[in-house]
Amino acid sequence: MKKFLWIWASLLLIGMMPAHAKQTLTLEDIANGKYRSERMRGITPMADGESYLQMNPERTKIIKYSFKTGEAIETIFDVATARECHFKQFDNYILSPDEQRLLIQTETTPIYRRSFTAVYYLFSIKNNKVDPLSEGGPQQVPLFSPDGQQIAFVRDNNIYLIKLLYGNSESQVTKDGKFGEILNGIPDWVNEEEFGYNRAFDFSPDSRMLAYIRFDEREVPMFRFTLFAGQAPMQEQYADYPGAYAYKYPVAGKNNSIATVHTFDIKSRVTRKMDLPIGKDAYIPRIRFTKDENALAIMTLNRTQNQFDLYFANPRSTVCKLIVRDESPCYIKESVFDNIVFYENNFSFLSEKSGYNHLYWYSMTGVLQKQVTKGKFVVNRFLGWDEKSNTFYYESNEGSPLRQYVYKINGKGEKTRLSAEDGIHTALFSTSMKYYINTFSNLTTPPVVSLNNNNGKQLKVLIDNKQLKEKMSQLELPEKELFAFTTSQGTELNGWMVKPLHFNPSQQYPVIMYQYGGPGSQEVLDCWNIGLNNEGIGWESYMASQGFLIVCVDGRGTGGRGAEFEKCTYLSLGVKEAEDQVETAKYLGSLPYVDKGRIGIWGWSFGGYNTIMSMSEGSNVFKAGVAVAAVTDWKYYDTIYGERFMRTPQENADGYRAASAFTRAPKLHGKLLLVHGTADDNVHIQNCYEYTERLVQLNKQFDMHIYTNRNHSIFGGNTRLHLYTLLSDFMKENL
Repeated sequence: MKKFLWIWASLLLIGMMPAHAKQTLTLEDIANGKYRSERMRGITPMADGESYLQMNPERTKIIKYSFKTGEAIETIFDVATARECHFKQFDNYILSPDEQRLLIQTETTPIYRRSFTAVYYLFSIKNNKVDPLSEGGPQQVPLFSPDGQQIAFVRDNNIYLIKLLYGNSESQVTKDGKFGEILNGIPDWVNEEEFGYNRAFDFSPDSRMLAYIRFDEREVPMFRFTLFAGQAPMQEQYADYPGAYAYKYPVAGKNNSIATVHTFDIKSRVTRKMDLPIGKDAYIPRIRFTKDENALAIMTLNRTQNQFDLYFANPRSTVCKLIVRDESPCYIKESVFDNIVFYENNFSFLSEKSGYNHLYWYSMTGVLQKQVTKGKFVVNRFLGWDEKSNTFYYESNEGSPLRQYVYKINGKGEKTRLSAEDGIHTALFSTSMKYYINTFSNLTTPPVVSLNNNNGKQLKVLIDNKQLKEKMSQLELPEKELFAFTTSQGTELNGWMVKPLHFNPSQQYPVIMYQYGGPGSQEVLDCWNIGLNNEGIGWESYMASQGFLIVCVDGRGTGGRGAEFEKCTYLSLGVKEAEDQVETAKYLGSLPYVDKGRIGIWGWSFGGYNTIMSMSEGSNVFKAGVAVAAVTDWKYYDTIYGERFMRTPQENADGYRAASAFTRAPKLHGKLLLVHGTADDNVHIQNCYEYTERLVQLNKQFDMHIYTNRNHSIFGGNTRLHLYTLLSDFMKENL
């Protein structure tokens, strides 16, 4: 009888099970990118305005497509059929202006965040033949001349020039380049990191001149960190004794590189220094030739970064003329540089002078023609101007700081929103401005890439992430939603939350707050790419499946809401940001489905700093927190970033003191885990080591985990899975 009842119960349970049981997320799936969305990469619009080039996902071909239909027209390059091609894959490519040649990038080796060396090959489209660009060693940032007959590149801090009409003859333009001393044509570490570029030279429109920035970093202090043998990869040379990496890194208040602009006359081989009327501590974040070979645009910032000047320099006479000056009571945002686009008679300019970032239109003599956009919204990016119809295209968050749309506005000021769906839209236009490739996503929709005409009509869907959606249908996934609340100080803050799987509003859940919070940043957007992984299914989804409520709130100082909101943290980083994370915890604690005694917080980089500051604010609302690669005192961080928001320690001693995690250390409350990589070239492990010594002397207990030879991103081999497991276990144990 007992056996019969057991069989009957078993059959009943089997009958109640769904035909296809849903899968649950695993950390291994998150770490190996199983649910990563498909994107387009390696796209280059062509001069005809009707077509574009794109790499295939396998990185073996470059294919020409129609902007109108999205259909492949022809294969331009194929590793399997190109003559004398000895590589089986490539990393990227560059199309020559005359569209007769390609530079094929292989054997890419990273240096810092944006810089790398690579072995480039020159490919003739007509002859279907591959030739090495240079036999002298890997190259950096190669650039075709406008006539397509020359290529300049950097090797070992010097600029080289190859003339294709003379049998690819190679000559050296500069000869004083030396590691740790002089850089020609490439920025030093701090300029690369904080001004977001890796090439500092350009050809004149007539291809007769080269202009370049020279960085003299001899007076910049040297920073060193230890390298070990490690694994994945193993560095055998340090098997018995550790080594060291040394590079120039200026911390706040210390000497920067001295930047100067030079031109090189290719025919006469004469080098000239431009007569820029700036101090030796000024920054030169960009140079770029205009359409006029006699007008080299030089962009400068004073060291305080509250005055931006645009000069036009004559590359032969060296005379520099001030064209536009933009000033701010706080600082000029770095988004200005790449949104300046030069046309024959005009150029575009983005400025926050009205309180919001807007598009302005100038003549080439520096006379303001008009303010193109107006209102209480932010123009994020200028996309281009159609001269025939006098129409401007741009991306802005008009309507909501959580969303972004593609707009056009004509000469009469008539504005049209081209984006249909609510969420985040980004666009890449054809050279004719007739078509654009649109990428759209929102909180619940993976990226959809489509071809559109310039009226916003969708012509074809190129990527719909169908495979990801099929995988999602087989998963048990938590719900995501946007929300807002008002702090006790009357400030409305925006957030997103990922609710626990099988959410029950009558149950109380532990909370993990994730944040970044740095000036101008935005973590809270109506887009797919949220959280640690910048993916819709990431660590947050996993932890929600483990019973946690995951929340992210952008506090004061973050972007998308105008200069007043963003710059209110000026000279006192970390104070208002921490207050707002504490306010968030208190708000969450008031919700019926939150256990206010089990709220944790964590973040990376500025988010790690914000974690420590929030746990030390004095309100004691956080039970636990994790600070990954955290700044602990701005005196340890670099000049450009630190001084942009804090000025120098000499100018703002009180501000640095208030913004320091050391100052707040006696108030640290909750279980703290510090995580750092020993080879972090950005936020040095010095921040972690010095702060932990402060905690030791205060008899404050903490946990710490160090990752050998890992940089600011803490990845490589099994590292990221280990980190996810560490974070998960810590939160489960303490919350």
